[in-house]
Formats: sequence, C-alpha cells, structure tokens
Amino acid sequence: MITVTKPLSGRSAAALGLFDGVHLGHRSILDSAVKCRRDGLIPAVFTFSTESFPRKHGKPFEFLCTDSQKLRLLESMGIEAVYSPDFADIQEMDGETFCREVLAGTLRAEKVFCGSDFRFGRKAGWCFDDLKKFGMEMGFEAVLVDAVMQGGQEVSSTRIREHLKAGEPEKAAELSGRYYAVTGEVLHGKALGRTIDFPTINQPFKKGQLVPRKGVYLSRVHTPEGVYNGITNIGVKPTVSEENIPLAETYLFDFSGDLYGQDCTSELIRFIRPEQKFESITALRTAIAQDCETARRLAESI
Repeated sequence: MITVTKPLSGRSAAALGLFDGVHLGHRSILDSAVKCRRDGLIPAVFTFSTESFPRKHGKPFEFLCTDSQKLRLLESMGIEAVYSPDFADIQEMDGETFCREVLAGTLRAEKVFCGSDFRFGRKAGWCFDDLKKFGMEMGFEAVLVDAVMQGGQEVSSTRIREHLKAGEPEKAAELSGRYYAVTGEVLHGKALGRTIDFPTINQPFKKGQLVPRKGVYLSRVHTPEGVYNGITNIGVKPTVSEENIPLAETYLFDFSGDLYGQDCTSELIRFIRPEQKFESITALRTAIAQDCETARRLAESI
C-alpha cells in the first residue's frame, strides 16, 4: 500500500471517511472501492489521522483505532493507496476546491464512495448531493453506500464506544468485526508482577485513545512468539501506584520469555470484574489467581 503524496498514476475508486473504527459500516464503504479493482481502478482511501483529529465542541475525540492499526486494517482489506493530509492543510477548502484538487486531482477518482453522514469542505458545509453534482462536472461518479444495520440500529463508532465503556467487548466486536485491541510496544514497568508470580507486559494507551471500562478482562495476545490467552487489567493500578495514566497490563498464560521492546496486540474478549484497590499485595495476588481461573474457564467456553 502506498501513501499518496502526489497524483496517482492511474484512475482510482476512492472511499471517503475518517474510518476511525474500521467497523462493519466502514467496511461496506471500503469494500465498494476494493471491488472496483476488477474494473481496473486503484482502490484508494481519503481520510485523516485519527490520532490528531480535532476535538468536537471541546470534547475529546476518543478514537478506536490508532493510525497504525487503521493502516494495517485498510491494507488487509485490499486498499492500495491512502491519502491522509493534515487536517489543517485542507480545512479551509470549500467543497468545490476539495473535489477538484483532492478527488479529481490527487486521487484521480473515477468513482467515490461514502456514507450518508459524510461531510466535506470548510466547516463540513457540503454533503452527498453536492458531491454528486461536483462529480458530474469533474468526471467522477459519487456513490452513496447504505448504512449497515444490526439489532435494528445503524452500526456506528458511537455504539462501539458505548459498549466498550460499559465493559461489553463482545458486543463491540459484533459491530466492529473484531475485538477491541491495544497495540504497541511493550514497556518496562516496576516488575512487581514478577515478585508475586504474575509477570505482566505493559502497554500504555495513546493520548486520545478510547479507554474501555476499567477492570480485568480475558484477553488474547498476539506476540512475535505466538498467540496466548491471558488476563488484562485496564486501569491505573490503584493498589501499587498513584499515577493516573491508563495502561493495559497483561499476564500471559503458559508463556515464559521477554517481550520488552516488541510490538504486541492485546485483544479484550470478556469483562471479568471492575478495577479494585486491595488492602495488601497478598490480597492482590489472591485476586489475580482467581481472575486467571475465571479467564481460563471463559476461554474454554468461547
């Protein structure tokens, strides 16, 4: 997959959107572009960085996918080119200029696909009807992709966030098509886990990334050494730390080795219990042992 920095060499079919969750609704739009490869078009995406997307009305964005996660997912779906300019560079463009310079120009689009909520141009002032009109003038076809429905409601990033904040990763996965995951380099911690026989890997959340309900989860961890079940605590380690930095701290079942400095992906499968502050390290160790038993039973039933 190429990162677009100049006009494409061939005509494209472009999916338009932020795609912060690459969920089932997003995938329908992206698949529409990918299918155009059979017509000789380059499957492409116009998007923005999820990690630096502006806040709305002063509220944090809480993205579901980091930029690297999103790019890997797009590539796995068959997207061949991504144009992701800095938001500040085009936020003052009017709708006509956006269509001329970005869609007809840089992406050389023959077809563009989007959902009904797609807005573009300065202050999001233009909608699909405008996109269709400009396309007729500039040589590309604008196609509106129907929303994907599940449980009588539209699949959306908002619904996924609500499930994750409620400690319902399995319901979020039904809308996403995959489990919510924390991906990144394993960092050194205080090594307390080793002293109580539960060595863990530590992965911090990125600034602005959605933090699910704090507590302990059954998790599935993809490492360079293989895939392991385990338990992941999402929180701030209230028993042993006064820091208030969200962290995914994971104990891998049946694993021995060193993963420091390596990239791992920890998928959250089932919520086990809320985060707690224990009276002592001994009480913490007992609780972790119980969590492991619960998680192993859950893993056998899934």
